[in-house]
Amino acid sequence: MSAGWKVFWLSAVVFAAAYGLARLLVPDVVPIGYAEEPEPSWAVMTAFVLRAIELTAAWVAVITSSVLAGAWLRQLFRHAVPPAPRSD
Repeated sequence: MSAGWKVFWLSAVVFAAAYGLARLLVPDVVPIGYAEEPEPSWAVMTAFVLRAIELTAAWVAVITSSVLAGAWLRQLFRHAVPPAPRSD
């Protein structure tokens, strides 16, 4: 479980860093879409890469939290249900 939490918090930190960098470096640039005025290609590419990192980190956090919740529930129900009596 400790490794799962490390993966979760690492992905949360990466998500926050990518989100913060996107707002700091390219605040008004959208990765894909039409703009009223031309945008520099480096800004569009940077916004695209940072958005891809954000989405990947978010999915890793969601998947990790789902696996951790499943492991916790499995452990909870395994200890809550008494074993069936043997009929030997």
